[in-house]
Amino acid sequence: MNERIQLNNGWEFTENCSEEFLDMQPAEGVQNVRLPHTCKQTPYDYFDESIYQMVCGYRRVISAPAEWAGKSVLLNIGAAGHYAEVFLNGEKLAEHRCGYTAFTVDLSAAVKPGEDNALAIRLDTRETLDQPPFGHVIDYMTYGGLYREVSLDIKEPEYIEDMYAACVRNAEGKSGHIECTTYFKGLREGHYYELRQSAVPISGKLPGAEIKRVVKPGEEVFKSELAFYEVLPWDVDSPELYRLTSELWRDGEPIERDVKQLGFRTAFFDKEGFHLNGRLLKLRGLDRHQSWPYVGYAVPESLQKLDAEILRNELGLNAVRTSHYPQSQHFMDRCDELGLLVFTEIPGWQHIGGEAWKDIAVENVREMVVQYRNHPSVILWGVRINESQDDDELYTRTNALAHELDPYRQTGGVRYLKKSSLLEDVYTYNDFSHDGTNAGCEPKKNITPDLEKGYLISEYNGHMYPTKAFDSEYHRLEHVLRHARVLNDVAAEEGIAGSFGWVFADYNTHKDFGSGDRICYHGVLDMYRNFKPAAWVYAAQQSRTPVLFVTSQMDIGEHPSGNPGKVYIITNADSVKMYLNGVFLHEYTQADSEYNKIEHGPILISDYVGDRVESGEGYKKSKADAVRDILNYSAVYGSNDLPAAIKLKAVKAMALYGLNFADAYQLYGKYIGGWGDSQKTYRFEAYKDGELVQTLVKSPAESLQLCCDVSSTVLTEGDTYDMASVRVSVCDQNGNIAGFCNEPVELSAEGPIEITGPRIMAVRGGLGGCYIRTTGETGKARLTLSNPQTGSVTIEFEVTEK
Repeated sequence: MNERIQLNNGWEFTENCSEEFLDMQPAEGVQNVRLPHTCKQTPYDYFDESIYQMVCGYRRVISAPAEWAGKSVLLNIGAAGHYAEVFLNGEKLAEHRCGYTAFTVDLSAAVKPGEDNALAIRLDTRETLDQPPFGHVIDYMTYGGLYREVSLDIKEPEYIEDMYAACVRNAEGKSGHIECTTYFKGLREGHYYELRQSAVPISGKLPGAEIKRVVKPGEEVFKSELAFYEVLPWDVDSPELYRLTSELWRDGEPIERDVKQLGFRTAFFDKEGFHLNGRLLKLRGLDRHQSWPYVGYAVPESLQKLDAEILRNELGLNAVRTSHYPQSQHFMDRCDELGLLVFTEIPGWQHIGGEAWKDIAVENVREMVVQYRNHPSVILWGVRINESQDDDELYTRTNALAHELDPYRQTGGVRYLKKSSLLEDVYTYNDFSHDGTNAGCEPKKNITPDLEKGYLISEYNGHMYPTKAFDSEYHRLEHVLRHARVLNDVAAEEGIAGSFGWVFADYNTHKDFGSGDRICYHGVLDMYRNFKPAAWVYAAQQSRTPVLFVTSQMDIGEHPSGNPGKVYIITNADSVKMYLNGVFLHEYTQADSEYNKIEHGPILISDYVGDRVESGEGYKKSKADAVRDILNYSAVYGSNDLPAAIKLKAVKAMALYGLNFADAYQLYGKYIGGWGDSQKTYRFEAYKDGELVQTLVKSPAESLQLCCDVSSTVLTEGDTYDMASVRVSVCDQNGNIAGFCNEPVELSAEGPIEITGPRIMAVRGGLGGCYIRTTGETGKARLTLSNPQTGSVTIEFEVTEK
């Protein structure tokens, strides 16, 4: 039976790959490393691409048992950034010109069974390469290294080279079948071969199906079908997966087993929008870069899956776009498991090169589709270079190839051009029209040349309004509202399948972009995956977890003229009750939101007075109501340029009740401003189905503390190292982020873990983070974070063996 051997440990690495290094001779600057590996760790900010541009090398010894004689020995490289040459025992066996897709090298003829074999990989990570995405400027760093896992497959001379399995539901959606296309290698005359296949729902809720089929030598491509009387649909809310097991038998003995996870679903775009399993579903997603601070692309399975969990579970999204390249299979597997829809695309950013460059782009389409087509989460292939000009000759080739390799999925291509040449099935367009003063999106009819085809917004916001976690409240609020406006207006527009916001998390970039520190602050999360306020707009659209967020700390000194200004409640509760120093002010519901096309839009706080004027001043209700309305309007919008309705109330108050400007000033200070008064404490209570589900308190900060969100405290040592993400925030006594805290936090580790990155973590806008990784040993470990102002926090870890 076939065997997979992980090759992630025991590598040597050099930043300067000499011939001596390739020949396994002693060389200078050689380090012992484990995969996934970045060719250069980077600072958090203020670095450029020259830091990781090099011709570097990786090498290790493969001890080949004598039993490998006559076997197929296949080297699988998950990703090598960006041009790779593979050598075994000094012989160059293969090269690969894409840093974002996997490739396999057949070592069978070159390996020496019973001996130690020298495996070496030379990588060119320079951005001068004549292949996608290179050739011009790029708005993201293109980190190098063997940054995904590497393995060996030991197989018989005959084996399953690849398999494409399409899950097809019938018209009613109850029954279905799996159409399997199996690609064989090495079937020999004189032997009897069978393909045995079985598919079962992983949940065990329904029976499975199985078949046996004879396969004859010469049938390199073999088609089979498994039928089901009833199937469980894969959906965003119920991602039911099937496990397909395929065994190749030779002369009555099993010689190979291949296992895949599949899902039954129908997914297509048309002029109405996006349809999943027969119903219209508005896609709500974000674009994602696969990068992290310090290590670039190089993180193991756990952190790849964590991103999918944040997108689906914390942000409540139903879709993600893997911009601007195919991403980790671990990430994609987790999308399958969570019901997170995926739009994936070939590498590239605006630039189209010459003929050789284009040929590589076409090959990138082949690799993308073949490697990701068994994921039920994938709903659309991006077959254009992101934001490139029209090139009908190139895109006719890429579009046709995607359809040939996968006839069940549609194609799109991200552009910023209106009415451009549409060869694909879906017009995917970056709509950056919203500037804060206009509609959140343009109508479909203004953009696409073919109203009968599907239309999808692939990017919005982002560079239109970069926002840092440490910006002013006013700036962060506008970031919130811009995301809300786009979501609201996309929801209102018929024929728009959905939208992907730019971008999931901040990322390092080149000098042409970002804020001068080599960071693009376009994310709704920071680089450590901490929420900025805009993230709560997305989180509030789901209903599984209660959300209650207020966009201000309610400190009047942060606001112009000391007015509270516009402050919003973001919640998915039925109602929110607001109190001041224990006195009820107002109850808000979703009906109070101006963003009424999305389920849970931000709600403007419009009442800071409540009934306090009536009770506190002894006014009659009509007089108190007039004063309350004037005070509340001034609190939110200021007292200059009052609208006619408020001016009329003021005139009546003066004429009927004898109020004057001095009275109004005194009342404003008493009920809104509060300078010199005792501490103001606001309490917000969120209610769902009549029950209190969440409470939020806002009052002046009296003490600060470190709050840590750890991805996992149990780490696994095995085929490679494991990592944990620690998202850090500085919070006040009520658990609110201290948004203007910029303090250093000292990190120290004990036991079989080490800190990735610096030992002093900088808190920015009350937010920070760090990463720890295992060191090859098992046992208890601890991470301590400390700061004189916030005190210290110790996190206990356990490192176990796989």
